[in-house]
Amino acid sequence: MEQFRPRLLQAAVQMSVTLSEHQQNQLLRYLALFARWNSAYNLSAIRDPAQMLERHIIDSLSIVNLCGTGSLIDVGSGGGLPGVPLAIVYPTRPITLLDSNGKKARFLFQVANSLSLHNVQVVNERAEKLSVAQPFAGVVSRAFASMADMVDCSAHLLALGGRFYAMKGRLPEDELSALPKGIMVEQVHRLSVPGCTAERHLILLSRTG
Repeated sequence: MEQFRPRLLQAAVQMSVTLSEHQQNQLLRYLALFARWNSAYNLSAIRDPAQMLERHIIDSLSIVNLCGTGSLIDVGSGGGLPGVPLAIVYPTRPITLLDSNGKKARFLFQVANSLSLHNVQVVNERAEKLSVAQPFAGVVSRAFASMADMVDCSAHLLALGGRFYAMKGRLPEDELSALPKGIMVEQVHRLSVPGCTAERHLILLSRTG
């Protein structure tokens, strides 16, 4: 995966994301693991590692400077997106990767162990069934069907004053209008993802009052 280092660095500079050599190595090793496990574990429909770098890792890095501070749970993490890239960039930030699919959870365990991501916890459970002693400062998701579903399934995981971070393509006006009572749109960021011509957005939601 060494051939992808220049592209990774170029995109990081464009997004104002600072990566140490160690973090670059971790991201490239993650890419290698993703590509190796993909066919057996159905992590992504994308099979080309170059496209995985662009559409998964670089896309995830686009929210590095926008997802607040404190503990974070990646709901429906799948292959670890965006949670693994965030955990690599912020090695002291507690990040939980949550997925109900057993195969994907096993892959996430493998990633956390192989990359020595000591700030990562992997949980194989449905979001709505998960009980936590300490709620999270942020709930992030890249693959939920709708923001209403995201909120309904994970509101109990969010601490008071916390935020939901929903990664979306085109701005989903219908989803915004269908948000449950007590949830407001705090900010909408149009993301600039190097190499991506499609629209990408990060929507910050919080509780009213």
